[in-house]
Amino acid sequence: MTPPPRRGPVVHDWAVVPLPGTAFDPVPHRLLHEEPVARVRLPHGEGHAWLVTRYEDVRLVSADPRMSRALTVGRPLPSMTPHTLAPAGGVGRADPPDHTRLRRLIAPTFGRRRMNALRGHTERTAAALALRTLDAGPPADLAESFVGPLSATVVAELLGVPAADLDRVQAWRAGLLSHDTTAAAGESVKKEIAGYFADLARHRAGQPADDLVSELAAARAAGGISTPELVSMAVMLTLNGLDAVRNIVSTMVYVLLVHPDQTAKLRTDPGGLPRAVDELLRYIPQRNGVGMPRIATADIEVGGVTVREGETVHVFYPAANRDPAVYTDPDRLDLSRDEAPHLAFGHGAHYCAGAQLARMEAEVMLATLLDRFPRLALAVPPDEIAWRAGTVNRGPETLPVTW
Repeated sequence: MTPPPRRGPVVHDWAVVPLPGTAFDPVPHRLLHEEPVARVRLPHGEGHAWLVTRYEDVRLVSADPRMSRALTVGRPLPSMTPHTLAPAGGVGRADPPDHTRLRRLIAPTFGRRRMNALRGHTERTAAALALRTLDAGPPADLAESFVGPLSATVVAELLGVPAADLDRVQAWRAGLLSHDTTAAAGESVKKEIAGYFADLARHRAGQPADDLVSELAAARAAGGISTPELVSMAVMLTLNGLDAVRNIVSTMVYVLLVHPDQTAKLRTDPGGLPRAVDELLRYIPQRNGVGMPRIATADIEVGGVTVREGETVHVFYPAANRDPAVYTDPDRLDLSRDEAPHLAFGHGAHYCAGAQLARMEAEVMLATLLDRFPRLALAVPPDEIAWRAGTVNRGPETLPVTW
């Protein structure tokens, strides 16, 4: 009798589907519980990749120096978008020692001293925007009247992007972070935004100010950074500041408004806000799909599975933040939770450079809203909120509120 043919490894198809609110993508949620190191096929790119979802495995992959970002350059790897978001030569696609050198250049910008100074400016801006929203009266779209303008103002102040240029930068942001942008269109947008930041850096080299682009321009003049590296750094920080912060804080407000009992406790204990922000960061699935992959430079054991040299590996931080081996009742929001640190900002060498900035902005915005809008509520039923579709970062299209 002829033996049956050997079956190859199971490869799970993972398509990007629009998800409302904080609904968790069913594919990584299922794999977390059934197959925490699994092969997946993504909407774009060639072949398949490993997807790692368990907390300890995600930390292992993220921190292992044998997992390379630099080797992803120029390869049609499995991805969520038809174009690569992170430019080649930038900090997001670098390995040590280049990555270490680039991170050191921006470390002072996101240090405690700079963040403390920026907090005061952020609080004053938040107070002004809250007053303007109150004066206009309810209902209001909080994403457009408060969260979006504040995150744009802060990132423009930090980097040195003129306020008059923000509309252009916002248009580039929308194009780059869309799942529907073609590879050719994505490259075209990247060329435009690269030219803009190269010109801005040249201007700042002659007329420096107290901002990051001026610091990077000085570093380039001293030979510490190349023009492509400078541009990549500026683009990465701008896009995250404009898009990721806007979406995550708007979603935080939504979550608080649909959990009134927990929000009421937070109002009576404002000192618990930093812990509440961390729990919101853990609880909210911030992305549609995965971000930048890694390439294994050696055979590596991950969760009992051997990842072979040359294979592509994705980690999914939102799933790690719902790992039942680490968090008690992980799919439940608990603003008083005090368990393992979340992985919303990543882990290891590529931990988000702007994590302190994003956390500070979230704390200031939520504190302002809790103080100035004691009766804040959604202006429509939760199921009528429109959520962004076809984009990298999840968040509400609009956030209609009343008070």
